[in-house]
Amino acid sequence: MTAARPSVVPGWEGLLDEGEEIVWQGRPDGKVVFRVGNIATFIFGLFFAGFALFWMVMASFAGGFFWMFGLIHFSVGIGISAGGLFWNAFKRRRSWYTLTNQRAFIASELPLVGRKLRSFPITAGTVLEFDNRDPATIYFASEQRRNNNKTYTVKIGFERIENGREVFAKIGDIQQDIK
Repeated sequence: MTAARPSVVPGWEGLLDEGEEIVWQGRPDGKVVFRVGNIATFIFGLFFAGFALFWMVMASFAGGFFWMFGLIHFSVGIGISAGGLFWNAFKRRRSWYTLTNQRAFIASELPLVGRKLRSFPITAGTVLEFDNRDPATIYFASEQRRNNNKTYTVKIGFERIENGREVFAKIGDIQQDIK
């Protein structure tokens, strides 16, 4: 006798719609990746910290404790450098991915931000972008963000996953079933 399959996976009660089933779950690779943007941020942070260090040394010649005001800027520069290299890897280590027959979910748990669960519908018209590196990345959504006076687009998807081809094929199957 075969055991009856539960109608809802434990922990997903109230999150899945009627008839929605989990097709795949996984986690991204949490390794540090060096890309042009990361390296540029790292170098900018080093220049920032270096200037603050230079300022502190010069201010220390004047005597007193005025040089200590540079510690804030030096710390910010070091933080920018470290964040440029390690922040994306840190975020991926605290992320979980789920694909259902209707949606893609990205869950994360970050300090100060807390737990976050976002879902993105998979439709016949969902534009997919597949980066076949190892590990692979599949983008299925994007959003506009604003920074100072600029608006830019951020791609959203399953980043740096194992078996990317299989997951990409599953999303394609879901799109075919919707038609």
